[in-house]
Amino acid sequence: MKKLIDKANTLMEALPYIRRFAGKTFVIKYGGHAMSDDKLKESFALDVILLKSLGINAVIVHGGGPQINETLKRYGIVSEFVRGMRVTDSETMGVVEMVLVGQVNKEVVGYLNLHGGKAVGLSGKDGTLLLSRKLLQEVRLEDGTLEQLDIGYVGDVVKVNTDLIKTLESGNYIPVIAPVGVGPEGESYNINADLVAGRVAAALNAEKLILLTDINGVKDKSGTLLESISVSDLHRLIEEDAITGGMIPKVVCCADALRDGVKKAHIIDGRMEHAVLLEIFTDVGIGTEIVK
Repeated sequence: MKKLIDKANTLMEALPYIRRFAGKTFVIKYGGHAMSDDKLKESFALDVILLKSLGINAVIVHGGGPQINETLKRYGIVSEFVRGMRVTDSETMGVVEMVLVGQVNKEVVGYLNLHGGKAVGLSGKDGTLLLSRKLLQEVRLEDGTLEQLDIGYVGDVVKVNTDLIKTLESGNYIPVIAPVGVGPEGESYNINADLVAGRVAAALNAEKLILLTDINGVKDKSGTLLESISVSDLHRLIEEDAITGGMIPKVVCCADALRDGVKKAHIIDGRMEHAVLLEIFTDVGIGTEIVK
C-alpha cells in the first residue's frame, strides 16, 4: 500500500508543473550516452511522448558526435577540435551531413514513432529552417590576445524559420532537427547542436531549454554539482577554468538563450532514465538549472 501511496504523491508533486507548462514549448537537445543505449533511447522517447500528451510542445535537436567520429574513422579522416567545435573541411562536411541527416535523424524519428509519437525529421535545409553563416571561433593566444579562427564549414544560425516548426506543432507532430544549416549560397554548415537548440529555443520564445549531457550538470572547481546558477556564475566559472572544452558551448548557448527570451535552461544527465521528467516534474530536479 505504501508504494501505491508514494506513486500518488509523485503524481501530486507533478501536478502544479503540469498545469504551469501546458501549452508551453520545451526545446530539448538530445545527445550523448542517451542516444547510444537502447534502454535510455526508450526512456527518452516515452518522456517526450508524455510531454506531448500533457499539452507541452517538445522540439528535439539532436547531436551525433560519436556517430560522426566513427564514420570519419572508417574513411580515414582525422578530426581536430577548437574550444569544443569540430574543424570541418568540405570532405568532413559531407560525412557530417550524411551521418546527421541520413542516419541519426531518421533513427531518432523512428524511435519516437515506434513508441507512439508523431515525429517528423528535419535538417536546417528543409524550408530554410536554419539560415546560417560561417562561424569564426575565438581563441586566446599565449600573450592573452584574442584571435578569430576560420575552422571551415562550421556555422552559426542567423534565422530560424519558426513557421515550419509551429505548423508541425499545430498538427500534433514532434519536430526532430538535425543541426545542419544552410548558407546564403545553399552551402551546408556543421553547427554545434547545443547552439542550434539555443537559437531554436530563443526564436520560439520557449519556456525551457534542456540539454542532455553525459555529466550530472554544471560543477564548480571542486567538482560539486551546482543545482541552480545564474548567467553571471557561468561566466565566472569559465574564467576560473571550472568549465572547459565541450562544456563551454553548452553553457554559452544557455546564457545566450536566456538573454534572448527563454525562461529557463537546464543541463541534466541523460544517462539517467526519465531524466527529462525527473528534472521538470519534481521539486528538487536532478541537474543544473540556469536562470537569468
